[in-house]
Amino acid sequence: MTEFDKNKEIDFLINELISTNDRIDNNMEIPDNYDEKRKLLRALMNTQTPVQLSDEFYKIQDRILSEETNNKDLVSCEDIETISQNPNEIDSKIALWQGDITYLKADAIVNAANSQMLGCFIPLHNCIDNQIHSASGFQLRMDCYKIMQEQGHEEANGNAKITSAYNLPSRYVIHTVGPAIPYGREPDENEIRELESCYQSCLELADEHELKSIAFCSISTGVFNFPKDQASKLAIETVRNYLKNNQNTNLEKIIFNTYSDEATEIYRKNLK
Repeated sequence: MTEFDKNKEIDFLINELISTNDRIDNNMEIPDNYDEKRKLLRALMNTQTPVQLSDEFYKIQDRILSEETNNKDLVSCEDIETISQNPNEIDSKIALWQGDITYLKADAIVNAANSQMLGCFIPLHNCIDNQIHSASGFQLRMDCYKIMQEQGHEEANGNAKITSAYNLPSRYVIHTVGPAIPYGREPDENEIRELESCYQSCLELADEHELKSIAFCSISTGVFNFPKDQASKLAIETVRNYLKNNQNTNLEKIIFNTYSDEATEIYRKNLK
């Protein structure tokens, strides 16, 4: 595809999002540079409320996003080494991997969502919710919107929902809502149970759909402020207990995904 065609296609996407968002000036200036246009497209998709978009929009969007995904250095969960190589041990199904979760080829990746379950509306925000929705496509927001409309209320902490992953390399996204801890306060017993429930609910949902692999982000440890070390211990304990109590699980690999060196060291220490 020529540079002209790429610019023409992304202009179409930008213009449709502008025209369907009454909070945006229809005379918004569109950059000339493709990379700047791409940033604007992501920002517009982030801020777009659930709305019917054209088939042509999705056709072009999917072509762009799938090409971007295919150009990434994707990692198969099968290539990630488990903590133990002894098949008789629980940890033979548990792995630790540092990297961008949107690069991971797994049956499911876990998204740390908020109670609205519609993704992050802050343009170009670097939270995992924004990253997953941006790489997946606008269909993900629409699927979540449909689920929430049918449910009729916001998602409770500790629950989980599953959707297709669309243009991500994974098959599914499992969305779960962790507890948000006020700054300067330690988690209380209820919030600890809610975080445990996040992991439990995701594992149960994965088994319901007969999935073989799942990758967990560090739920609630970003802007939701759950202490990283405590959250890591809760996550590991909950996963190990699930595997002990569900020996017929379909799950063959459960991955703890970290992004920073600090988080990786915390998990490495707690997995010993």
